[in-house]
Order: sequence, then C-alpha cells, then structure tokens
Amino acid sequence: NFQKYTTSLNIPFRIPSKCSNLERRGGPALRLEQRVAGGVGCVVWDAALVLAKFLETGACPLARRHVLELGAGTGAVGIMAATLGANVTVTDLEELQELLMVNIENNKHLVTGSVRAKVLKWGEDVTEFQPPPDYILMADCIYYEESLEPLLKTLKDLTGPDTCVLCCYEQRTMGKNPEIERKYFELLQTNFELEKIPLDKHDEEYRSEDIHIVNIHRKQANFPS
Repeated sequence: NFQKYTTSLNIPFRIPSKCSNLERRGGPALRLEQRVAGGVGCVVWDAALVLAKFLETGACPLARRHVLELGAGTGAVGIMAATLGANVTVTDLEELQELLMVNIENNKHLVTGSVRAKVLKWGEDVTEFQPPPDYILMADCIYYEESLEPLLKTLKDLTGPDTCVLCCYEQRTMGKNPEIERKYFELLQTNFELEKIPLDKHDEEYRSEDIHIVNIHRKQANFPS
C-alpha cells in the first residue's frame, strides 16, 4: 500500500475523513482530504498515486499546458499537475465538488499553474471544456460497466488531434473486472491508438506490476484532412 496517512485535526466535515500526504520531489507534500464515508471517488486510489508521481518524472511537459482530469475524485492527479505548472480543470460529479474544492484550497500555495473544479458527467455535453485540452488525465476510471459507453463518448468529444490521454488503472482479477477492462480497451481502439508506458518509466518508488499507464491518442483518420 503506497498510502501514508496522517491524523487530520479539527476537520470541518459532518462525516469522518482522513488526510493523506502525497510526497513531492523537492517540495512540500500534497495534503489530500479523503472521506471515510462515501463512494469510490472519496479516497485516493493507488492508481492516482502512480499517475501523479509519473507526472513528476517529467516525461510529459506540463508547464502552461491545458490539462483536464476526468473522474478526479480527490483531485490528487490534477492538483499534482497544477504544481508542475499546468492549467488544470479537475472534473467529477456534483457530489464530489466540495471535496475537490477543499483539496484545491489545501494545496493552493503549491500550485504554479492554475486549478479549478467543475462538474462533468460522462456522456453529456462538453462544450464548456473546449477547445480540446493538451492532456486528459484518468486514474482508475475503468470501474463500472455501465459507465464505459458514456466515458468513451466523453473522451471522443473532448479530444483533438494533439490531445494526449494518460489512463492509469489497476488491473483487477476479481468478479467482472477483467471483462470490463477487456471491453473498455476493445471499444477504445475503434477511435484511439494505445501505447502502454513501460514500468521502468514510472516513478521508481510509486510503481506496481499490476498498475498500468496507457498513452492514448485519437486516430488521425477520425479527423478531417
């Protein structure tokens, strides 16, 4: 388990929460509130830690780039990108906005780009998020079968010919998870090219054999010449 918890005192929440500190290279750690009660979006998953730390490797230039995080949950990945100079929009459902804004506030002194939270429900209109971002970040978004089609529609609607999608996910072997992953990547390849980022390119400490990062781009044939 990558997570290092600290006791959070005087938390102004009606429900219990924990605070997780995510270390950064050469600077203070991110302070991320989590909710003990709530859905899957209320905690920092290991895939989010792996992707956040991968961004710190410098493999993807983020300074002054337009970045959008899908299914941001606590906002760990997007906020990390903002500390690296990116202009970030972290998105999730309405019920996650309070938690996102708390974490943005907790870490605003570390941000060298910008970061804001917005509601984005997969499958719905994305006009307000145009023009296409330079990067789309996703951590552990391949979870529910019923969300696959809306997620794929949103990816197709958001991406331009130069958009890089970084999808980090933990490979799970229980229940329907393998079938959901297979279906997701099968559908994804209709419109996108996929390239797995080798494990030795991940952060030296925050890596795991069962957590993968995939670099995704729209197929050029999907755009007018």
